[in-house]
Amino acid sequence: MRITRTGGGHGRRAAALTTSVLTASALLLTGCSSDDDSSTDANGNITLKVADFGQFGYKEADLFAKYHKLHPNITVKEETTANEQDYYPKLLQQLNTGSGLADVTGIEVGRIKEVVDTQSGKFADLSKTIDVNNWVSWKEKQATAKDGTVIGAGTDIGPMSLCYRKDLFEKAGLPTDREAVAKAVAGGWEDYLKLGEQYKKKAPSGTYFMDSASAMYNAVVSSSSEQYYDADGKPVYKDSQSVKQGWDLAAEAADKKLSQGLPQFTDAWTAALRKGSVATVACPAWMAGQISTNSGDAFKGKWDISRAPGSTAANWGGSFLAVPKSGKHVKEATELVKWLTAPEQQAEVFKAIGVFPSNKGAYDLASVKNAKLPYFSDAPIGQIYAEEAKSIPEAVLGPKDGVIKDTISTQINNMEQRGTKPADAWKAATESIDKALG
Repeated sequence: MRITRTGGGHGRRAAALTTSVLTASALLLTGCSSDDDSSTDANGNITLKVADFGQFGYKEADLFAKYHKLHPNITVKEETTANEQDYYPKLLQQLNTGSGLADVTGIEVGRIKEVVDTQSGKFADLSKTIDVNNWVSWKEKQATAKDGTVIGAGTDIGPMSLCYRKDLFEKAGLPTDREAVAKAVAGGWEDYLKLGEQYKKKAPSGTYFMDSASAMYNAVVSSSSEQYYDADGKPVYKDSQSVKQGWDLAAEAADKKLSQGLPQFTDAWTAALRKGSVATVACPAWMAGQISTNSGDAFKGKWDISRAPGSTAANWGGSFLAVPKSGKHVKEATELVKWLTAPEQQAEVFKAIGVFPSNKGAYDLASVKNAKLPYFSDAPIGQIYAEEAKSIPEAVLGPKDGVIKDTISTQINNMEQRGTKPADAWKAATESIDKALG
């Protein structure tokens, strides 16, 4: 699983699902590694190596074993790096030296633009063998180079929702029904903060309305087509309306102390979930697993999931599978990627760890369409996320999206934790970003 994410990505621990009686289970990171390179033995048996980061769900869904049954002459070995921030520099080094690359490699959405712009010639064009129209349209475009080659097959996406604690809402005198909660924040993230002010008035002792203002900021920006770059590839984060809106809302949340001020995926953040001090979390599809894993059995049935604030859909996160041209078995690797990203396999991964498919064909499968999550009061997540996914705007990506987002998030954390004034925090963020952009 992708425990930590940079840029447009995310961190996640995912919940296991079944269609009839779904259960959320604590899935811990189980990365496996192998020193074996792809090879062919004397009998013509092939070993393919897949390099990825965090948890893509293939092990949990037992997909590599299933593929071997379908193709007895092919064995797939997975090499997993826990932290994407460690994985990506290694991938770039391998691409630059032309050595050490796996047959199939994962690429995080926050990196895909940079890879497409600077490394696309080193990857196979998947549009020659895979029908890219099967994915939600904006997912395909994220991995498409200027010459029309498609270097990555979409794995998952992160349609947005709102995860909330029903029991804490009830104690604070707020609505608890998911439709009523959705109505309360229908006007957007501004309504979300108003709901937070209501919560604060009667908040149970030691609890906070949200975990992190920076997380809310990411959710706000993720709902816009223009975020950090314009269509011409120019950095426009200083003038971006979505960045301004997200920043102002985050500053307001920090000033009114509506947030516990905990950067997501840190030890303090997981401890807060375990303690039960957080009432709401901006919730892309993969976040439900993080919450259920870290909150534990004590809070099962106390969480619920509602539609995200506002009427504009948002996406936060997602990855791709790519096939380097330098591999020994490009044809076989491409066929593996085609199979892994087909509707049936994406549905199996969703069932196993809860990450939402990017392949539109999966949305009509019963295991996705009828999916409910008992940990979250049987929230109909298949319906919620599929509806969101169909109307997510196409976002303009830039090569340094990750750097910009991480830097701004750090300064939002400083406003929350250190009391840094918004003007000073923004100045620090822009100076750091401009230096990174050169």
